[in-house]
Amino acid sequence: MFRFLVRRALGAVVILLIISAITFVLFYVAPRDPARVACGKVCTPETLALVRQNLGIADPLPVQYWHWFEGLFVGRDYTSFGHCPAPCLGYSFHNREPVLGTILDRFPTTVSLSLGSAVVFVIFGVGTGMLAAVKQGKALDKLASSASLIGSSLQIYIVGVVAMYYLSDQWGILSRPKDVPITEDPVGWFNGLLLPWFVLALIFTANYTRMTRSQLVETLSEDYVRTARAKGLSRRTVFFRFAWRGAMGPIVTIFGLDLGVLLGGAIITEQTFGLHGIGQLAVKAVRDNDLPMLLGVVLVAAGAIVVFNIIVDAVYALIDPRIRLA
Repeated sequence: MFRFLVRRALGAVVILLIISAITFVLFYVAPRDPARVACGKVCTPETLALVRQNLGIADPLPVQYWHWFEGLFVGRDYTSFGHCPAPCLGYSFHNREPVLGTILDRFPTTVSLSLGSAVVFVIFGVGTGMLAAVKQGKALDKLASSASLIGSSLQIYIVGVVAMYYLSDQWGILSRPKDVPITEDPVGWFNGLLLPWFVLALIFTANYTRMTRSQLVETLSEDYVRTARAKGLSRRTVFFRFAWRGAMGPIVTIFGLDLGVLLGGAIITEQTFGLHGIGQLAVKAVRDNDLPMLLGVVLVAAGAIVVFNIIVDAVYALIDPRIRLA
């Protein structure tokens, strides 16, 4: 297991560096010049050159990338900002703020949104799928299957707007989404995220219900499950010890990927509900042509996905003893 984790961690570092290099190159393909945008309307060639120097983009592209890469480990010196300690992700082209500090300020909102909704949709999605599999072919199964098909076709930018209009503005059942630090006001934090949790859970629950049901129905028909029944084991023991455990592998895989994507920045969700998280920060970085901020957000998003992929592989081996990690 240790060798596997070390090997995957080294591979993750290589993947993140490749992603950062691709993002760096694609940024410079864009037609907008960040230095000219930062220079303002009245911009002389001398001022433009000074702005380029201050932003750290006066050097050739490979040299710029090397300076950025070097800053991750040993820090970096800027003409205008002074020394940026490692891990240095640079300073925003738009507001001159440290990229790492801005991301850390936004990250709690994204974590709260992701983990809160994940708890809800996993409990309800897996639980409903288990009930549907046990009651296969009966009314509950048909109702859950129909509801999951409808739910999986919904889009958050439509459901979110409709839910805010009716549940918040018209009926006043739930508060409008807002950013409230949990350390300052736990009740306000909970109320401010309850509606986004509800909408995300509504969509994701449908997928987990359908997947859990299909996996359990398939597993319940396996030979080893029928053998366990033939040995006289109780129905509960057969279901949880053999069928449920065998069916959870794909569910854990999808959950790890979904959670990694959410933690990397639920762009549509945060834009829909006006939450100031990593996803909204990514949109703003693209709009402002802000390379350092965009690189930082991309690294966080890619890192979350890669890390959860590694965790999923390790958990998969714990769930299913037939799998061995070399």
